[in-house]
Amino acid sequence: MNDDTKLFGPATGVGSLPGGDAREAARAATGSFEDFPFLPELPARGPGADMIGRTIGMLVELYAHVEPSGWRISDRPGRDTRRARSWLGEDLDALEEFTQGYEGPLKVQVVGPWTLAAALELRGGEAALGDAGACRDLTGSLVEGLRHHLAELRRRVPGARPVLQLDEPSLTAVLRGEVRTASGYRTYRAVDRQTVESALREVMAVHDGPVVVHSCAPDVPFALLRRAGVAGISFDFGLLTERDEEVIGEAVEGGTKLLAGVVPSTDGPLSDPGGSVVGVRTLWRRLGLNPGTLAESVVVTPACGLAGASPAYARAALAHCVRAAKSLADNPE
Repeated sequence: MNDDTKLFGPATGVGSLPGGDAREAARAATGSFEDFPFLPELPARGPGADMIGRTIGMLVELYAHVEPSGWRISDRPGRDTRRARSWLGEDLDALEEFTQGYEGPLKVQVVGPWTLAAALELRGGEAALGDAGACRDLTGSLVEGLRHHLAELRRRVPGARPVLQLDEPSLTAVLRGEVRTASGYRTYRAVDRQTVESALREVMAVHDGPVVVHSCAPDVPFALLRRAGVAGISFDFGLLTERDEEVIGEAVEGGTKLLAGVVPSTDGPLSDPGGSVVGVRTLWRRLGLNPGTLAESVVVTPACGLAGASPAYARAALAHCVRAAKSLADNPE
């Protein structure tokens, strides 16, 4: 089926899809990407199906429930935790059904430790981010939960080679001290870069395969993520600025895979597939990189999750990613 040495496929999704039908989502995620399917998330189902709630449902000996302000730590698992676990089970059932006999890379997404710490409230209503001990506990719980989740994935899809994606859209805000407190009048202190890197390493160490970090926020910390040892970085290509170019060139030369979000994630006209990757080709030329490395260095994805798209557009966008990746491979110049 797939080349055993291949850690990634040429194109994949980011994570979320519209609607609430797990089987329909699994069919789209596996049917669109025969070489690199992913486990979809369906946040439209409600709290617990969102990316924060799904990851909270995976935590070990740490529970949370939904408040009007968001997810808050609980003493014991309640209805919201049970619902998150039930939906994850439903999604895994559907994925298992549509990956019978599949061998190759399979991507699963969980929220990384810093975005989780910025989103999860302690009992007093402030984010775990403001409490170093709570951040450590959260990271440890996430590590154990991930261990179970990856083992379950391997049991259900034995031929899969899991690729773990850590969703970290709040990472830049955490590093800059831009995450607001509960009152909204001040921000939490910036977290030391070494502390951030250390927690990422701790979570990544749970997986013996490739780990990707995804953020569709501006100013992705490429250099920090590379130091942490990620195999790939997933980002919104449209948010890149000139100051990102040097670190991207270094990342490519260092063997880091770029999951380039070039296909719009909300409804609108799609260009021809070659047009979607023209910016990637242009960047390669500006950096003086060998065009022949494009297809092996870049995975084509939507700019971000597709939860806000219509079902018809989401399916079209996934198919477009595949065609754009083929264009990049066939015509790298």
